[in-house]
Amino acid sequence: MSSVCLKDCKAWQDAGLPLSSPSNEACKLFDAALAQYITWTNDTTLGGIEGCLVKLQEADPSFVMGHVLSNGLELIGTGRSVLSDKEFDSTVKNMVALSKTQPLSNREQMHVAAVETFANGCLPRAAVLWEQILQDHPTDLLALKFAHDTYFYLGASAQMRDSVARVLPYWRPSTPFSSYVRSMYSFGLMETNFYDQAYKMASEALAVDQKDAWAVHTIAHVHEMTADVKSGLRFITMTEKNWKDCDMLACHIYWHYALYFIEKGEYESALTVYDKHLAPHCFTSGSMLDVVDTCSLLYRIQMEGLTVGDRWKNLVQVTKKHATDHILVFNDLHILMSSLGANDQNATNELLSTLQQVIEDPGENHQHALFRTLGSPICQALVEVENRNYSGAVELIYPLRYQVSQIGGSNAQRDLFNQLLIHCAMNSELSSHQKLASSLLIERDALKPNSPLTERLMRKASAVHSLTHIGSLQDLMEDTDKCQTYI
Repeated sequence: MSSVCLKDCKAWQDAGLPLSSPSNEACKLFDAALAQYITWTNDTTLGGIEGCLVKLQEADPSFVMGHVLSNGLELIGTGRSVLSDKEFDSTVKNMVALSKTQPLSNREQMHVAAVETFANGCLPRAAVLWEQILQDHPTDLLALKFAHDTYFYLGASAQMRDSVARVLPYWRPSTPFSSYVRSMYSFGLMETNFYDQAYKMASEALAVDQKDAWAVHTIAHVHEMTADVKSGLRFITMTEKNWKDCDMLACHIYWHYALYFIEKGEYESALTVYDKHLAPHCFTSGSMLDVVDTCSLLYRIQMEGLTVGDRWKNLVQVTKKHATDHILVFNDLHILMSSLGANDQNATNELLSTLQQVIEDPGENHQHALFRTLGSPICQALVEVENRNYSGAVELIYPLRYQVSQIGGSNAQRDLFNQLLIHCAMNSELSSHQKLASSLLIERDALKPNSPLTERLMRKASAVHSLTHIGSLQDLMEDTDKCQTYI
């Protein structure tokens, strides 16, 4: 580790973020693991994140912030829960107990409290605690990144943006990872529809470090949200060499690449990306980000009327292991897509039955309470779709469409549910639902002009249901321009 400039005890002290450990090696390993978390990499020269955390534990078993980082990363990964994993529950409790035996700083104590709060499912409260840390310590990168990811899971786009905006002036160009903080800000800007500013900020971050996968990710989103498929495909292809080894985020960027092909109607190309990149990443890592991406992609292609062969049956072998986790509503919905797609009735029943138990006794768990209002009805809608009861699915989803953001994820990820509602409304036998499909397509065209996918859906709706009154957005805009001329 001598070849890498990592902060020892004094360096952390000089940075205004002292760590309660006498071990220089432990402090350096903490820095190494944090750096990889921020950059979405597993640096083999450092031993990867897991290797650093193991060595950190060996260097100072009582290092509380080391436990905070390790447990926090497990939680942020959303693949383990203290409710269903006794070993992990014991690990978190040990962190809390250990924190009470040492004279920690207030900042460190709040970190412990935030991780414990997140572990108990109180995500909004955990974010508040990390924000309180940032008020006094705006360069605390761990608090900033944990808060950022938590807001993402809450679907709190404005908070995700503003959390970084509040501390950005403290991150001078000479401050390590300042460009990565800018790329974090760019993502928040993008999620709140400031596309030009987001693109500019992400481009500035890439000018500093062309391997900044999160900045690449932001630009991929901008092209997706503006239906600029040509630019998106070109950008991903031109930058692939810079981010393809960023194993923690590479699968997700390839997911965006596949979305461009779906937008164009080139489904076989999208499936090729799935087979070549998404599935191998998912089966190797088992990470929930990779899981939801693979499920999402197959479901989108299936909604377009294509079969995906045995891909669901292969994927469900990974997803069904998490059928009883119930950590995030967002995760559960994608896991259910997989079991339904694979026609794995046992996995489906296990997910739905244990979900009911969670709903009946949510306690203070934010996500469990959300299962009752959002998770359960949308899960049921997916089941209705599988049973071809499209009208029933519409009745379940439509009243919730403006609440779906609460399940977390990005606008691009949640667009799956917008598309699902449109498809269900188009295929419903009720004329009122078919009219709804017309209205939703006009709305979609207005928000995302020049989308080939929207145009295809409009043609399909017109052909299948004779909804010729939909017209085109261009016609509507021309009429509007005429009105404005007279005004």
